[in-house]
Amino acid sequence: MTRLNVVLLLAVLASALYLVNVQYESRRLYTEIDRAKLDARRIETEREQLQVDKRAQATPLRVDKLAREQLHMRVTTPAITHYVTYTAAQSAGAENAGVGRGAQAGGRVQ
Repeated sequence: MTRLNVVLLLAVLASALYLVNVQYESRRLYTEIDRAKLDARRIETEREQLQVDKRAQATPLRVDKLAREQLHMRVTTPAITHYVTYTAAQSAGAENAGVGRGAQAGGRVQ
């Protein structure tokens, strides 16, 4: 009978140690899940902020200002507009060279 008691005592102790280990691992995994959720919220917030910044950077007024200042672009006027016309002889020469497929249909490009 004492042997049975010792075996049962060892089984209870092993079961108790296993239970403690499982609970510890469960708590560790739960805190890891919480950290991952917190990171996901932080990343989502950062993504939303970047989207707002992107929209702010792409406003038409800002693009126009950058085009004028950095690229030195200006508004076109009829005084600086050049129209290019093709004659039939020029488009025939371009067809033979394999260039000017757009000129075949209308003959004029404006």
